[in-house]
Amino acid sequence: MANPERLILVDGSALIIPRVLRHSGDIQDLRAYRGVREWLDRTIAQAHENGYVTTILGRRRYIAELASNSFMERLYGERIAANTPIQGSAADLCKVAMIAVAGRLGSERLETRMLLQIHDELLFESPPAEVEQVSALVREEMEHVHPLDVPLVVDVGVGANWAEAH
Repeated sequence: MANPERLILVDGSALIIPRVLRHSGDIQDLRAYRGVREWLDRTIAQAHENGYVTTILGRRRYIAELASNSFMERLYGERIAANTPIQGSAADLCKVAMIAVAGRLGSERLETRMLLQIHDELLFESPPAEVEQVSALVREEMEHVHPLDVPLVVDVGVGANWAEAH
């Protein structure tokens, strides 16, 4: 595709953490989300006990800072312990979805190409005739990547460039 006319931007930011928390920058203001503070406290306590945390797909991150003699390093370790299950799980789910999407693009013989992953976003180059089909395909794969108790919500944007698709 020498001159692609459309880029498809898929934002999977709602995979794990609600947008209001993601954008507020104040994870301490959790009054609207029952159980989140308890989950964070439990996760940090388990990290102290085990020396690691896990993502939703079982990937472990060992956190040596939790055993540090330095108070500041231990606090840093606790931030890692709170962040890793959220961000790491989002990354795990995004990678699994990327594999599924790549497989479907190939098996359905589509010209669309996955170009780039930027944090929780995927960028595709697509001929105009495939945009609608690929948008639906990517949304389906990302929203059903793993069984969860809450729905996964994926935003899809289309444009001639990244800024327009955002």
